[in-house]
Amino acid sequence: MKRVVITGLGAITPLGNSVAEFWQNIIKGKSGAGPITKFDASLFKTRFAHEVRNFDAERYFERKEIRKYDLFTQYAVAASDEALADSGLDLGALTDAQRAEIGVIWASGNGGISTFEQQLEEFYEGDGTPRFNPFFIPKMIVDIAAGVISIRHRFYGPNYATVSACASSNTAIISAFDTIRMGKAEIMVTGGSEAAITKSSIGGFGASQALSKNNENPEKASRPFDRDRDGFVAGEGAGALVLEELEHAKARGAKIYAEIAGGGMAADAYHLTGTPADGHGARLGMEKALKDAGIAANKIGSVNAHATSTPQGDLSELNAVQSVFGDHPVLITATKSMTGHLLGAAGAIESIISALSVNTGIVPATINLENLDANAPQGLQIVTGNSVKTSQEFVMNNTFGFGGHTATTIFRKFSDTSD
Repeated sequence: MKRVVITGLGAITPLGNSVAEFWQNIIKGKSGAGPITKFDASLFKTRFAHEVRNFDAERYFERKEIRKYDLFTQYAVAASDEALADSGLDLGALTDAQRAEIGVIWASGNGGISTFEQQLEEFYEGDGTPRFNPFFIPKMIVDIAAGVISIRHRFYGPNYATVSACASSNTAIISAFDTIRMGKAEIMVTGGSEAAITKSSIGGFGASQALSKNNENPEKASRPFDRDRDGFVAGEGAGALVLEELEHAKARGAKIYAEIAGGGMAADAYHLTGTPADGHGARLGMEKALKDAGIAANKIGSVNAHATSTPQGDLSELNAVQSVFGDHPVLITATKSMTGHLLGAAGAIESIISALSVNTGIVPATINLENLDANAPQGLQIVTGNSVKTSQEFVMNNTFGFGGHTATTIFRKFSDTSD
């Protein structure tokens, strides 16, 4: 198998609209939560979220073009543009043959949900005449972001979308990783985007009792593993990674953030939205990722946990982590405490965090964890307070989704002499 490295990163997040700003706020332990501004949430049980701020679509599109794209696609283009610029690829010099070796695998859990919601509202508020926007379908479908990125840069390689709810981005990254290491492309743009802070999304997640209702103190609401957690806080944005075959990256003198060492996917096969107490599917995904990377669990320095701040899900994951790592003192962080839960884009921004973490040795802290749940396994080393600096060669990133999907990626500190 060919080796695969990360040569470009891009981010649109509640903590900043660039990777540099995002990473600095993660290290500082800032929260991106605040009152919902995208619609009138005054009658909703949950009235706050982690929104992207100061996003200017005109930086990326002509004004007349913006109406063609749902916000989740706009975020995807913005993040992928940053990642491609960061990679140092000379896009203008590419031949058609080279463009055929570059593909896009992009993820979203909800796609153009705001477009779907808006079009139905307009229809039912009208006189019954079926008047729909001609861009309705292409704005809404989940695969369109992958298509738009490809069209924008004339990338002719493999192009599709992955959907596995909140595991979608990690699924995309694993798929892109596999595509390169099997020799089916030299470069892949991958990641995920979500723009689901809408009435139907917040209302739907609220009806399923998944969202926090801590409206009085939004910045403290996302509190993974804490005894007082009461649900996740919705987030939005995008994360993009440029993956590249190692020898191709070296030949053009590209900077390398990290290497992707392995990926594992599995299923809980348990419940529509819940997770089993023992975290069976999570454990299987982590074990498969370790096997794929060819390493033992004691090689992992830190785990970026899925840890959405739901009562059942957090404990399930901790039980799975303990079953995989045993007495190995792996550090655990839960960065959704700062970003909120970006749903289908969560794995993408958390992969950026993981890549930078293994590159710098900095493990971000879990904020808002004041009183560990008494039912949590004993002896786990959850990073709280401030970020810590440590020596680590491997970082693991977990994501899980409604439907029982689990996807785990492993990032390795790059060394040209690595096996």
